[in-house]
Amino acid sequence: MAVNDGRPPAPVDRDRLARLLGGPDLAWLVDRVRRRMAREEPLTGPVTLADPTPAQRAAAERLLGRAPGAGRSLSVRLDTVDAVLRRSGASPGGLGSAVTALTGPVARVADVREREEQAWRDAYAPLDELIHTHRPQLAGWAERLRADGLVRRLARTPQAAKSLLGGTAEALRRLPADPAVSLSVFAAATLNDAHALDDGTPLATLVLSGARALTGFPDGSGAEWRREAWASAGLLRDALSATVLTLGLHGSPALDWAAGEGEPAVLTLRQLTRQPPRTAPAVVRVCENPAVLAVAADTLGTACPPLVCLQGQPSAAALTLLRHLHAQGTALRYHGDFDWGGLRIASALLRRVPWHPWRYTAADYRAAVAATPLAPPLTGTPTTAAWDPDLPAALTELGVRIEEETVLDDLLTDLGR
Repeated sequence: MAVNDGRPPAPVDRDRLARLLGGPDLAWLVDRVRRRMAREEPLTGPVTLADPTPAQRAAAERLLGRAPGAGRSLSVRLDTVDAVLRRSGASPGGLGSAVTALTGPVARVADVREREEQAWRDAYAPLDELIHTHRPQLAGWAERLRADGLVRRLARTPQAAKSLLGGTAEALRRLPADPAVSLSVFAAATLNDAHALDDGTPLATLVLSGARALTGFPDGSGAEWRREAWASAGLLRDALSATVLTLGLHGSPALDWAAGEGEPAVLTLRQLTRQPPRTAPAVVRVCENPAVLAVAADTLGTACPPLVCLQGQPSAAALTLLRHLHAQGTALRYHGDFDWGGLRIASALLRRVPWHPWRYTAADYRAAVAATPLAPPLTGTPTTAAWDPDLPAALTELGVRIEEETVLDDLLTDLGR
């Protein structure tokens, strides 16, 4: 290798350099050198190409002035190439100067990574501005978002992330919505796309996460949970199709009229988010099946105490109503089917709002089985019951299911007291 005497190296002879190192059959060698330069590794020692073509072997031989060696692979020492380029005058500055002249400046990996990291930091500018000017309570959420890598997984590039977080910040600036509004209408007005917050979109994922941070809505999963989470921020999905049945419940003009007539009321999620009941009774009983509420209306009419029916799995409307009543101090008493499906519904409700059993314990099940000699067999996969750990064992032992309709007389007795 030539000795550096303090003078700048002579200019590269581009024609000669192109003949020696610039052909396509030595592109692999140039690429290896660029990688080393980018990583700031020394340009010494061998580089090896597996299964070279005859043309690649011939090009290496022309460069070095001799055959590079036998064997299936092709190995070239970089310090030898450096010496050849210096001696020939093709690149008096050596191999690094030659590669730069042929392919352009080489960006250091460290510099590239630093620029990329800076771009990722800049991508969060919309959130930083939102927190500084409008939503300081989201600072902790934003820090968690930076740390958990969710934005990088959703956006892939800093440029896409900045756009995504810009939309997220714009949506969160307007939440919670008051009065409540359709999710698609909000998306169209805020983000110029009615489908921007549809399930599964990156924007919906981030906005829902931020909205939950604003409202304190608990963790969960599933379509109903997402519906409830959006509703907690005043954004309604299927606001008219999500309903809950009530009887004897007061607190709004519609409820007061229905209770005064002894008729069931059907409340939509829209009604409950816009005008929840103004009053909260001390106790509200909750049942799983509409038949219980229908018979209670027929039998008790205006004398029926407050009763809410889930109609199976708890809907966003049912959960919104029950959460509201619980927050106002109402004690909830729940009854459902004595089978594995019924226990799962009850558990789903208990995970979302506290309740106490209403004739819904192992002792109640045993009494109902004793009074029902022709009860149908129990089927399905067993589950747990946090409100009474003995209940699943009783179901397994006795092996029959008791539907709510079977114990209607007992339930009506409680309601008529």
